[in-house]
Amino acid sequence: MRACKRLISLICLSGLLFSTVIGQVLPLFPVKRPESADTWQRDGWAAVEKAKAEKIRTGRAKNVILFIGDGMGVTTLTAARILEGQLRGESGEENRLSFEEFPFSALSKTYSANQQTSDSAPTMSAIISGVKTDEGVLSVNQNIVHGDYRTVQGNETKTLLEMAEEAGKSTGVVSTAKVTHATPGACYAHTADRDWESDKDISDRSRAAFDAKFPDIARQLLEFKYGNGLEVALGGGRFKFLPKGAKDPEYDVAGERLDGRDLTKEWTDKYKNAAYVWNKKDFDAVDPKKTDHLLGLFEPSHMKYEFDRQGDPAGEPSLTEMTTKAIDVLSKNKNGYFLMVEGGRIDQAHHLGNAYRALTDAIELSNAVRAAARRVSLDDTLIIVTADHSHTFNMLGYPARGNNILGLVREIGSDGEVEPNYARDAFGLPYTTLNYANGRGYTGATDLFAEGPKFCCEEPKRFLKPVTGRPDLTKVRTTDPNYEQEAMIPMKNETHGGEDVAIFATGPNAYIIRGSMEENWIFYVMADAFRFRKK
Repeated sequence: MRACKRLISLICLSGLLFSTVIGQVLPLFPVKRPESADTWQRDGWAAVEKAKAEKIRTGRAKNVILFIGDGMGVTTLTAARILEGQLRGESGEENRLSFEEFPFSALSKTYSANQQTSDSAPTMSAIISGVKTDEGVLSVNQNIVHGDYRTVQGNETKTLLEMAEEAGKSTGVVSTAKVTHATPGACYAHTADRDWESDKDISDRSRAAFDAKFPDIARQLLEFKYGNGLEVALGGGRFKFLPKGAKDPEYDVAGERLDGRDLTKEWTDKYKNAAYVWNKKDFDAVDPKKTDHLLGLFEPSHMKYEFDRQGDPAGEPSLTEMTTKAIDVLSKNKNGYFLMVEGGRIDQAHHLGNAYRALTDAIELSNAVRAAARRVSLDDTLIIVTADHSHTFNMLGYPARGNNILGLVREIGSDGEVEPNYARDAFGLPYTTLNYANGRGYTGATDLFAEGPKFCCEEPKRFLKPVTGRPDLTKVRTTDPNYEQEAMIPMKNETHGGEDVAIFATGPNAYIIRGSMEENWIFYVMADAFRFRKK
């Protein structure tokens, strides 16, 4: 039997699919190097020496770049790391995302002023303004009443981007989501409802705020009151900037603004040496040396997922390309800059229960971080990478090393060899390594506990067969990019998770990122790096 398992493993390692009566067995990805006890010992001592030799940068930062992986919890980091390695043909576990090489890290506590598990509005508001606040509002304190525009004035919390503009620095926001979405919007807007992205949104959600002409988020971008306005805004969201009836340049749809304003035209009219672009060709043609204000809106709503980007009719820049272009525009300012870059669609793929797109967008965020770190001097540029919150995304079972991260679990047997058969649940059905605690992938009720729920630490009295429960995944291609992982609790969309997320940092003040941190402390690390005056 042991020899048989070794033969199966060799066949799998060769890249072939092994088919038997048990169904398809996905290949194990090979470890990229020979390993032994000496390997682990050598690596451990090397890590210690590298950490001891790490340069502590205590000087003032000229620039700060903040990367947000929206919804990029620790499980997402682990699975993305493995997937990136496996896409290169390696086992993946030993791989490291670009920012995992940063010398300093911490855990961030993501609760908001009124939620254990938060959305992006209060979490990003905490990161960018230093003040925790309530669910659904942007860059205002917790004295706000959600949805009441009258409570905004006097409760605004100044953001790092606004402070940077006041200090004469250049500023920018980049996102694969709409530039009016919660994470980028919190950088420059103050509102009682994160969904007030256009005046139509306000009309739909609060007639009182609409009648009072409370400024929507897109309008606040154009009417920004600090410095000389944002120099760069790149992402999606053309709907929010174009007037109702105005035809979209790419699709057979129209804008939604009720005030008749074309904010894309206002951008180029307002600023000298300004450009507005909506496709890849025009984006590539932008000369950063001759462009002082750049607005790029590449989709009516959110931008494409990285996996789908190549199929866009007009073409879209990648997150890496937008990041490097933004740096080139902003770095002309001798006083420095602040740039926020969001991998916004990591979160949205998780909400759809689609691990493949979430993970490949996380990998692209890693690519953008790598490109940024190579483009700047870490002696004067602080780079922080974090998430605003997590998701109910899980890794489970006991899969063998090199098991396809998107595939079905195969375990190590009692003889130390990879089992030829898939691991099975109590129904005798195989399962994937990745799944969600809730969401769209729920597959139906079962009679596993026919007599009702049990409590720790009772044993169920009997196991029964599923009624409409889990499918037999042996004939399902779980590695398909469109596959929705299974979920335990049925939900229209998967929810956020409430556990801590990771922070990674390098550059001036990065050494302060350590231990267990309140999420809003990230703001103070960045503000102190800029030497902004304490209140």
